Amino acid sequence: MPPKRKAGKVWGIIGAVAGMVVIGTVVSAMGIRGGGSSSGGSDGGPKYRITVPQTLADGEYKLAKDISQQATEAVPHDGANEHNIKAAGGQYSSGTKSLVMLGLYGVIDDPETAIEHSINGMTRDGKTEVAVADKKFTPTGGGDSLTCGVDVRTEMGQKVTLPFCIWADSSASANVAETDASDLSKDPQSVDLQEFADKAARIRSEVRKPLS
Repeated sequence: MPPKRKAGKVWGIIGAVAGMVVIGTVVSAMGIRGGGSSSGGSDGGPKYRITVPQTLADGEYKLAKDISQQATEAVPHDGANEHNIKAAGGQYSSGTKSLVMLGLYGVIDDPETAIEHSINGMTRDGKTEVAVADKKFTPTGGGDSLTCGVDVRTEMGQKVTLPFCIWADSSASANVAETDASDLSKDPQSVDLQEFADKAARIRSEVRKPLS
């Protein structure tokens, strides 16, 4: 077990990372850079909602804190690109790893705009910079692509390497970001983003549920 002081710092960093993901989601919903082109479409209305399961990635991560209320209070109900929005998310843990999942669901005019705004939003506070530029990944075995990259955030004097993946469709979007307390400032170039994209795709299948 790490010393209490160190553990407290790690949890503080994790909380800050969760806040950063929330900020990115807020920016996504507000459509800071002008909103969508409606090319994503919403024929027939929303099809999915985002849930907060007790475990993620086939049981690898366990829910430590539900942040849905925090996110819902921060995210506007209607924006330039997203409408009738609800938010859901959680902080999860697996050994020394911590994962934040935060999603929006409602009507999304242009999924690509939502992804772009969310990625840009995560670096708006001046503490976070792009370390590995985002690119699209197709999950191993097929499926819809995800946009993944690596940011580095400076928090409490500590550099934190933060791989993330974002996906969006016409009725739901989500951001998954991970930290590892055993190697907080690992070389961003060493992150296997295809592996992380595969994990995020599994998480997508677990949190995105059809509206009944």
